[in-house]
Amino acid sequence: MNIAEMLALIAVGYVLKRLIKSEKPFDYLRILVNDFLLALFIFGNVASKDLAYLLSIKTVFLYVFLIIAISLSTSYLYGRIVLKNDPWAGALMVLSVYPNTAALGFPIASLFLDDITPAILYSTTNSMIVIPIVTFIAAHYSSGGANVKESFLKALKFPPTVANLLALALIIAGVRIPSQILEPIRTVGWLSIPLLLIYFGSRITLRSFDWRRLAEVGLFRIVIPFAFVFLTLRWAAPDVFYSVLVEASMPPAIAANAILAQYRLKAEEAISVTFVLTMMVIGLFMALSALVG
Repeated sequence: MNIAEMLALIAVGYVLKRLIKSEKPFDYLRILVNDFLLALFIFGNVASKDLAYLLSIKTVFLYVFLIIAISLSTSYLYGRIVLKNDPWAGALMVLSVYPNTAALGFPIASLFLDDITPAILYSTTNSMIVIPIVTFIAAHYSSGGANVKESFLKALKFPPTVANLLALALIIAGVRIPSQILEPIRTVGWLSIPLLLIYFGSRITLRSFDWRRLAEVGLFRIVIPFAFVFLTLRWAAPDVFYSVLVEASMPPAIAANAILAQYRLKAEEAISVTFVLTMMVIGLFMALSALVG
């Protein structure tokens, strides 16, 4: 999938949302993608690998923790020193820590790589870690409350996460699934990619847009992680380098905005910033893809 196709699918989602006033079709689309197709896509890609392959990309897992730590610590310090008592400090931390590694990360990673398994492993590992973190942050900076244990268990029950853990368990156990079974699973699961982009397009809004908010989220969510990965991982194998570079530099996830909305924490500002940053990131990687050829 190329950039033009990605933009076209996002535009389709945007137009459909304006034509269809009801949220139900888009809720069904989200459930179909998240609970079924994306799980198949992840399982088919990961289960096709072996233990030696996983060990060869162990750097990917290390960088998940490094990027989360960097984004969380820098945005936290900025909030404490500059924003102080502004509730936006909590929203900024959530947006900085929770990237869109699937709906946008997978298609962009596919611009550079034929096999995006490292990107998938980065994404699913990242989601398991950040969901309880951002839920706690959003609750802490709002008037609500959060149960971190329940949030973590919910993350573990997320179908794509379950699919990833099951595939990893089979690999560790030495169980090999025939390609005649995996190929149809991956083929059907791949439909999650275009459908995720359509769903993202349906969420677009520019209400309450603020340039300062854009610069703040862009710095901690994109610029700092991109620079860190580019400077420290350039020597790695291309599948590891580009997977981590893409996934670590993605704009905030739609789910991050949903969590902010749930806790009434600057959700409108966050959604506007997320949309603009998404367009900017697509342009950034479009240029990078053209440069590397």
